[in-house]
Amino acid sequence: MKKFYVTTAIDYVNAAPHIGHAYEKIAADVMARFHRAAGNDVFFLTGVDEHGSKVEKSAEAAGKTPIQFCDEMAAKFEHSWKNLNLTYDHFIRTTEERHEKVVQHLFSKLKAQGDIYKSTYIGLYCEGCEDFVREINLENGNCATHKKPPRELAEENYFFKLTKYKPAIKKWLEENPTVVQPDGRRKEVLNQVADEELGDFSVSRSRKSLSWGIPIPDDDDQVIYVWMDALTNYITGVGYLFDDEQFKRYWPADLHLIGKDITKFHSIYWIAFLMAAGIELPKQIFAHGFITVEGQKISKSLGNVIDPNSLVEMYGADAVRYYLMSGTTFEQDGDFSINDFRRKVNADLANSLGNLLNRTLTLIDKNAGGTIPDAKPEHDLREKANTLQVVINNHMHKLEFAKAIDAIFALVDQTNKYMNDEKPWALYKEGKDKEGHEVLYTSVEMLRRAAFHIYPFAPKLASDIWWQLGNDDEIGVPGDNDKHADGYFDMVPVGQKIRNSGPIFKRIEDPDAEKKPEPKKK
Repeated sequence: MKKFYVTTAIDYVNAAPHIGHAYEKIAADVMARFHRAAGNDVFFLTGVDEHGSKVEKSAEAAGKTPIQFCDEMAAKFEHSWKNLNLTYDHFIRTTEERHEKVVQHLFSKLKAQGDIYKSTYIGLYCEGCEDFVREINLENGNCATHKKPPRELAEENYFFKLTKYKPAIKKWLEENPTVVQPDGRRKEVLNQVADEELGDFSVSRSRKSLSWGIPIPDDDDQVIYVWMDALTNYITGVGYLFDDEQFKRYWPADLHLIGKDITKFHSIYWIAFLMAAGIELPKQIFAHGFITVEGQKISKSLGNVIDPNSLVEMYGADAVRYYLMSGTTFEQDGDFSINDFRRKVNADLANSLGNLLNRTLTLIDKNAGGTIPDAKPEHDLREKANTLQVVINNHMHKLEFAKAIDAIFALVDQTNKYMNDEKPWALYKEGKDKEGHEVLYTSVEMLRRAAFHIYPFAPKLASDIWWQLGNDDEIGVPGDNDKHADGYFDMVPVGQKIRNSGPIFKRIEDPDAEKKPEPKKK
């Protein structure tokens, strides 16, 4: 059994989760479900980042202590991810005692070996980035990312010797072309590593400027700075220091999923920390694009922050998951449009897939006594399905979710065309039951495969298809009688009783659509 350890970035709790946060977490869950269905040993980690000045100020504005505020906000994130049907194995909070001990251990280890030292720094600090910025990179005096001016900061801090590890990081990036993806971002990181201005960086803050953080051992005047604190969650979450067996079982991470704005911190800072600590490096860091809303960046000031819980309540988790993964290439920025959302999920889930299932099962009820007919699948369509299975798996391994979904619906569309061309209802009327049974069996077999493939994206929908086809086991969970991974090419058992219980996905209506006026009576 292969292992697969996937992580997401941990989110600041200074504001409630929105669909931008959900986008990454859904992608991680898609990969976790995909690998579990393939029989792999999966660990999926997500969580929240609870320290730092932004959190401290948000707590103060809310009239709460930092830990009270963090407790409330962490619960909101967990609630949102449960609503989206995420199957994480651990939800880490950076205020956990275990995590604080791991961070302090790492800090002390690196300090003892000379990789952390104390010095005074004067520079421009952006609170949004939680990092120092260079004047040359400002736009009209503002941080290019957060559109606010940084403030000059001068204080005595502890610094990490990044310069010592830059040559090794450069070599790692050059010799392992897939460790940072997409490749354009790997090249950006290589340029950053080559920049002489990127030197040693602060890993602590003075308590005069920040009190809400993990205390530094033997120095009451300093707290550990956010990036050493936050990044360390990836080893804490799988047992570093506290569960050696689990840590050896899952580390290194197979996939760190992050937003493109924090690529530098994961691909340079995190790698340097691990190198210094003598811990094996992750296998891949994937920096995805952002989600905009109706073409605009998600922003409180624009009033376009969308609560994923509201979407789930109105349309269901499967629709939200499916749309966010199918709308655009994962490495690029994608847009959320409510009109496109309704159009896409209606066309694919309700019409193409839902109608195929409904009419297939209705015809089986009417012409085969409600059981899977005794027949074999049509050869050409089955061969196309075999080919598409390889294509879909290749896309999934590359995190090309939209392309994988396109391939899944190529199979669905081909099956719909096959049904329309062969007209099984007409075959039965002509007394050609054998030919009609072959068409229906072929459709059932293609539906089984479509359910298997769409399961990571829309698990409830896939489970409903699976159940209506007469299966009693759970889709996506390999067992002794495996029909999911090794048994992908097996077929639906002849004589199995179907359960035609109605539409698996109801069309989403536009609540704001104008009602057509009723015709006037003559």
